[in-house]
Amino acid sequence: MKPAPHTALASAMRNEGPHLMEWLAYHSVIGFEHILIITNDCTDGSDTLLDALAARGHVTHIRQTVPTGTAPQDSAMRLAFRHLATTNAEWLCHIDSDEFLNIRLGEGHLSDLLARVGEADVIALPWLFFGTSGHTARTLPVLPAFTACAAGFPEDTTKFKSMFRFAKFGHAHDHRPIEPKQDDLKVVSAAGTPLRNNLDSAKKRKKYFPHAKAIAPEAAVLNHYATRAEDDFLMKNARGDGQGHVSNKYHLGSAWFKTANQNAAQDRSILRHWPRVEALLADWRNDPEIAALESACLASDTALRHKTLTPATRLGWTLPPKAGTKGT
Repeated sequence: MKPAPHTALASAMRNEGPHLMEWLAYHSVIGFEHILIITNDCTDGSDTLLDALAARGHVTHIRQTVPTGTAPQDSAMRLAFRHLATTNAEWLCHIDSDEFLNIRLGEGHLSDLLARVGEADVIALPWLFFGTSGHTARTLPVLPAFTACAAGFPEDTTKFKSMFRFAKFGHAHDHRPIEPKQDDLKVVSAAGTPLRNNLDSAKKRKKYFPHAKAIAPEAAVLNHYATRAEDDFLMKNARGDGQGHVSNKYHLGSAWFKTANQNAAQDRSILRHWPRVEALLADWRNDPEIAALESACLASDTALRHKTLTPATRLGWTLPPKAGTKGT
């Protein structure tokens, strides 16, 4: 299948060596024409792997030095806008390495989604949380191993990411485009249903309204593997938060862990693409340099986990249940 023309995917990553090849292959398979990854201060060799993948035309890789006082994701998005302005890209989807765009329309390709939304300017993409599926240690690949997910889309916890015509905006935060350049922009659900246009708000919004119309799981969702295995979740403390925050967010038992670790239902719909993803990964790994660099990333990640996830560290990164509760 040919890529959907004028489409781009951008992500800010740091030390995502174990996961980036699968993420990149999957989104190539569903049809993104341009894929841009911006890294900063990688220590696991993933930036070198990305350089090699970029040299072969599989991705565009930009190394950034984050300005003091600026969140890495914010800086990365400004670089993405600047780079994509030199390409033929019109649509931009900005997501993280633990998010996979699962298009359920037609054959599940990006062209199916864009055909449905027509002349829209912004597409709302709701999170569907996937939990640990019972995995405690790093388990690869992600998509076949983590199939337990939330049973629905509660309004109080469901947030959104976006796909949008980036030239009509001055910037974007991690959930939505901001600084619109015109007032009459058309915001829709993934099913093409018109939604409220409140893009001119200075507030950092993470949702689209009305909620019942913004949720269109029959059309597309973002599979959000926010925990992966418990060890993966804990290792986010070593990597650092994409917004530069320091908190107990990535502690077992935290409010975020309880929100994200959803395992009540099963969803394997994304796996219809898995044979093609596997084939593409096998093709890339047939390149000795790519295979060696990915193996080096995995070895680096394994060594860091052994060093970081000591019994004392695990205890410090596990919150006790609140009084009067049974815990998670």
